[in-house]
Amino acid sequence: MEKLIGNVFVDADACPVVIKEEIFKFSKMFDFEPIFVTSYAHASNTDQPGRWILVDASPEEVDLYIHNHSKRNDLVVTQDHALASLLLSKGVYVITPRGKQFQENEMEQVLHERYMSAKARRSGKHSRGPAKFKKEDTERFCTVFCEILSNVEGK
Repeated sequence: MEKLIGNVFVDADACPVVIKEEIFKFSKMFDFEPIFVTSYAHASNTDQPGRWILVDASPEEVDLYIHNHSKRNDLVVTQDHALASLLLSKGVYVITPRGKQFQENEMEQVLHERYMSAKARRSGKHSRGPAKFKKEDTERFCTVFCEILSNVEGK
């Protein structure tokens, strides 16, 4: 069967280790080599499985690399909303490490909420950080990630 999925990129700077491990497990099942993109500042051990791309530690450098190298039918794992918005317009599948698949029709609202949160932080209002990463998050990620790969691959 012809392979329909493109590359699988992972924004590795903010991706939990357990999700990176799950992605590698799926890479064997679906026969792809994941591309983990990280900055030199976050690189710990590039002897890990998969292909590792190290970029400069400048802000947004990982996002720029992923945006510039991704194409239609690629799959990207990131929690960056702005990057997700740019990628969706290129026909890229985008999922967060918690298993939320971004959809193009929701991005205007997502980006507006991001803007309002940033504005509130600048005015001194601080909210709680993200909830602790749980087993349920990993399970949701695996389910959605596998569904995307299965649908695209036709398996």
